[in-house]
Amino acid sequence: MSAKIDISVVILNWNTERLLRRCLTSLLQDNSTGIVLEIIVVDNASEDGSRKMVTSEFPEVHLVGNKKNIGFGAGNNRGAEVAKGRYILFLNSDTEVHEGCLVQLLRYADSHPEAGIVGPKLLNADGSLQYSCRHYPNLATGFFRNTPLGRLFPGNKHNADYLMSDWDHGSPRNVDWVSGAALMIRRTVADKIGIFDEDYFMYCEDVDLCRRVNFAPLCETTTDTWKVTYFPDALITHFIGRSSDKVPTRMTYEFHRSQYLFYRKHYRHTTPIIIRPLIPVGIIMRAMGQLVRYRIKHITNSIRTKKNQQENHSESRQ
Repeated sequence: MSAKIDISVVILNWNTERLLRRCLTSLLQDNSTGIVLEIIVVDNASEDGSRKMVTSEFPEVHLVGNKKNIGFGAGNNRGAEVAKGRYILFLNSDTEVHEGCLVQLLRYADSHPEAGIVGPKLLNADGSLQYSCRHYPNLATGFFRNTPLGRLFPGNKHNADYLMSDWDHGSPRNVDWVSGAALMIRRTVADKIGIFDEDYFMYCEDVDLCRRVNFAPLCETTTDTWKVTYFPDALITHFIGRSSDKVPTRMTYEFHRSQYLFYRKHYRHTTPIIIRPLIPVGIIMRAMGQLVRYRIKHITNSIRTKKNQQENHSESRQ
């Protein structure tokens, strides 16, 4: 009889062959003595050879192939459907797992039965802290986060509160939500409340899931709820945005669409009626501003590239 699986790692991939190889290698090299692990890669119709790489280089990995890109939440859900572990760790393909990370996550979750979701500490490529646990977004977040107003007042309290940047992130803490780039959910919780809402194509589905877990009772006889916990002793490096950067216009649309879906689902009923029509207008204006900035950046880069080519051509003729 085979041992019971402790952690099912579900990795969603879309055209990140090189990073996916690095992620899988780090998982298989992780010092997780005593952990029974399964790894599931869900490929969202990649065209870069990712599937061939997985089957040829990592035969122990279970590959699930989708015929089209069905999005972050839906893709991860397909992996969860075949997962058999006591816990499911959703992990981005653009991550690298540090030694001992999985055993740390498992020990913490097993010793804290109220933890419905546990998120590790994420680091940027340069080793700096990535703000991967946050407070729920609100209207102030929309005004000040990645907007001209936010750049005009970079030290505003709304950004700091949202990112929890006034805290050193050095100890375990129950939080509103943790990033879906590396999020481990207890199987019993997933079976009870579901996993990702597939109405979101990409973005906000992790916030939505954590909110549902935070509001779900531990059992029918108590008002205590499951906890979402940030656990910094487990480390993962996240090379953020390597997939979404390939299609910035589409991702800008999906990000703001998800913002509206999240607002409509969780906040609309408590928003004063007079303010409700302003919310979609504000989201559209924010998206348009982001698209304009992308366009200006693209034009600037094109001009710089053309200028460099002309200078190189001129030097070669001398």
